[in-house]
Amino acid sequence: MENKINKNRNLSMLMDAYEITMSYVYFKQGMKDTKAVFDCFYRSNPDNGGYCIMAGLEQLVDYIQNMHFTAADIKYFKERFGFDQDFLDYLSNFKFTGSIFAVPEGTVVYPNTPIVSVEANIIEAQLMETMILLTINHQTLIATKASRISRAAAGRTVMEFGARRAHSYDAAVIGARAAYIGGVDATATVLADQAYNVPATGTMAHSFIQAFENEYEAFKAYAEIYPDNCSFLIDTYDVLKSGVLNAIRVAKEILEPNGHRLKSIRLDSGDLAYLSKQVRKLLDENHMQDCKIIVSNSMDEYLIESLLLQKAPIDSFGVGERLITSKSTPVFGGVYKLVAIEKNGEYIPKIKKSENVEKITNPGFKRLWRLYSRDTGKSVCDVLTTRDEEINETKDYWFIDPSKPWKKMLTRDFKAIELQHQIFKNGNLIYELPDIESIRKYVRKQLDDELWVEELRFVNPHVHFVNHSAEQYQIKMQLLDDEARGS
Repeated sequence: MENKINKNRNLSMLMDAYEITMSYVYFKQGMKDTKAVFDCFYRSNPDNGGYCIMAGLEQLVDYIQNMHFTAADIKYFKERFGFDQDFLDYLSNFKFTGSIFAVPEGTVVYPNTPIVSVEANIIEAQLMETMILLTINHQTLIATKASRISRAAAGRTVMEFGARRAHSYDAAVIGARAAYIGGVDATATVLADQAYNVPATGTMAHSFIQAFENEYEAFKAYAEIYPDNCSFLIDTYDVLKSGVLNAIRVAKEILEPNGHRLKSIRLDSGDLAYLSKQVRKLLDENHMQDCKIIVSNSMDEYLIESLLLQKAPIDSFGVGERLITSKSTPVFGGVYKLVAIEKNGEYIPKIKKSENVEKITNPGFKRLWRLYSRDTGKSVCDVLTTRDEEINETKDYWFIDPSKPWKKMLTRDFKAIELQHQIFKNGNLIYELPDIESIRKYVRKQLDDELWVEELRFVNPHVHFVNHSAEQYQIKMQLLDDEARGS
């Protein structure tokens, strides 16, 4: 795979300063070979939704494969932080040598489950904290928003139009990739097509129409150049008194006499429900039932849902700023926490205690499982176990809901799937990254076949339970008890 993210710059330096200062202490304390396990997870679904779509693994793999520090980086570390030569030599020869475990890109995920787990020497694991969070947080946020918007469209085409409102050029391109994974059908961003095979589409802006003597001449010029892919933006002046009438005129005078059809018109302002109904009526009266209606202008899942409830005859949606920035919930709260550290050849579970219950971490080097009903094929719950545990599908399985620990749960006749795959082993990539179309199909299959419809609601969705095995729960409670006792 061509290196796209790290081609002309070294992203190894994209770190918080405390990552390198902590690493220096680890080094000076003789801990550079101490193994540790960190989990990347998040605490709540954006938009109070029922699920998230994990994205960003391909870019994370690319980053890890290219981790290194140049002579200029070493010079900067020496001058800025005053590190000694032994540590500078260590950084000069730096290469990731650990293991990465992650859920496959496109997996439906839930709060407080390990999306990515890093098992590595503590310095290696520490230095990648910012990039893991930056990569997974952003793309998971956009993929999840895209999934919601695409579901609201109920099978209609959705196009991502947000590059000019994105928070940077990287956010525009990578965001378009994440949106495509989440369910969007195309993007307006050409670089996303070139780099990640996200289909690019586009026709005209208001400026194009204004550049001609009148609207008719603009439509006519476009039709002459693109007779087989002709779409007109009809709200530059007046939708009903000018735009749609000129579109119909060009269709009848230029396209149809030469064996072509007007593919679509686009509305970008006004009362989209009312205007789309009036435009549809005029098109149909002129025997143009095959001409599609596209709308844009501050779309999101709620507006799309409202338009369709009003029976607006809309065939496609262009969604910009509210998708590419996930405007309603612009931050994905992923975190990266130490959960185990090696001592005398064994992993000692570690926990972060907090006055805020939701910030208490799940300790230990864990496994993440998803249980499915054999009867319905639907997912029942996720389960966290210790690293040594297996879930036996041939027996009834008891687990603990951490929010109701007094109520043990029983599952019968189920299938258990371990969600994390090993991506890196001893610093080497051992996982075959899927192409983007395979990831999209994987997302659709989960949403269509595996999730309960109640979990897909935009308002007050069913909560997917994340449970603990009895052994895993006991470890957590013991650590909390030890903390309370000060031991």
